[in-house]
Amino acid sequence: MFGQIAATNALSDIYAMGGRPLVALNIRCFPYKKMPDDVMYKILLGGHDKVHEAGAVIAGGHSVKDSELKYGLAVTGIVRIDRIISNATARVGDRIFLTKPLGTGIISTAMKNSVASSETINNAITQMAQLNRSAAEVMARYRVSAVTDVTGYGLIGHALEMAEASGVSIRIESRNVPIIPQALELADNGQLTGGGKDNIAFCSDRVTMENTLSNPMIHILHDPQTSGGLLIAVHPDDATEMMSELHDVCPHCSIVGTVESNQNRIVIE
Repeated sequence: MFGQIAATNALSDIYAMGGRPLVALNIRCFPYKKMPDDVMYKILLGGHDKVHEAGAVIAGGHSVKDSELKYGLAVTGIVRIDRIISNATARVGDRIFLTKPLGTGIISTAMKNSVASSETINNAITQMAQLNRSAAEVMARYRVSAVTDVTGYGLIGHALEMAEASGVSIRIESRNVPIIPQALELADNGQLTGGGKDNIAFCSDRVTMENTLSNPMIHILHDPQTSGGLLIAVHPDDATEMMSELHDVCPHCSIVGTVESNQNRIVIE
């Protein structure tokens, strides 16, 4: 699963630009004297399986002896130049979709501290290993203006990145944000991430909260995601039909916001 999640995460950048992955190179750092070689084999197998599922191939890679286990992939994809989707072209009035629920960072912390239930762990792992391929294929049929994948900067950080690059503001409807079951409870019990705290501090001067949010919910919105979903800005007239299609492949997908004309801010209601 480590290998599958790492590969899924690496492939997402291609999908977020409307592209199709073609070739991947493994990058592995392995503590040879601390772990059996079978662990390395299983990680590489997991990466291979996900790259194959994406319709791409692994064409080699690089190996490094290291004191800590690390694995990732460098991925190359293809897209027609007139169909490249940027994160800097969101249009006022567009509706904002999020294709996967939040909470993987908080749940990963709870896993390390042995306080997450097996059901919660399985939910998070399954989600992190889910390719964004199907969501990308659906969005290609609609008037999508901007896309990014939600990873280390959390929902608010990546929405802010889109807003600033596009010269707009994005209103986030917190009640509509999908959350992995138990993640909010774990956040309330103190299973918070250092990355989430950094995200809150970094974004705070460009975020307006119109309603009072609980501290756990604030951390959910800023939670660093591993292999998160796509954040998609789409024409409002396409929103209902695209949502119907997306639900078939991303059952937790939700419309979480709207693009507004005020510049370079996130408004949370």
